[in-house]
Amino acid sequence: MKICIVSDSHDRAEALDSAVRAAAAQGAEAVIHCGDLIGGHTLRPAMRAGLPMHVIHGNNLGDSGTLHRLAQDSGGLLHYHGADARIELAGRRIFVVHYPEYGHAMACTGEWDLVCCGHSHEADIRQVDHVRDGKSWLVNPGTVAGIGARATWVSGDLASMQFEIHTC
Repeated sequence: MKICIVSDSHDRAEALDSAVRAAAAQGAEAVIHCGDLIGGHTLRPAMRAGLPMHVIHGNNLGDSGTLHRLAQDSGGLLHYHGADARIELAGRRIFVVHYPEYGHAMACTGEWDLVCCGHSHEADIRQVDHVRDGKSWLVNPGTVAGIGARATWVSGDLASMQFEIHTC
């Protein structure tokens, strides 16, 4: 299963939509948003791509009421998880959180195949040693909005556990 990982869209609906559509064109079947999307209106254009979206809010909460209503009215397309998310896609255990230090700590537990985070606006893909004598992937897609850094997102293949940074 191929996925799109984004973060820090900061109300830039067009940038988020562009990344999601590019990922869909590459075969992505789901989107993970690592927070700081801010308003529900930011998601609406990207939702037209028809990919299930797993979203957390980050430290720029915005309007959580609208996010809950949008998720309820999406017919299962939007999953709003709140501050963090524990999801399973294609048999992979995935933890989603906004802060990279929290993400790193969760990767070290060995409970997760993939940990996705954001906040720093710096794209990074790496494996982290965990306490069970193995490794977990830690992926920060940077900022899809291009705030303070180049605009980036990450594509991932959960079958091969390969990830790639893309510039918007």
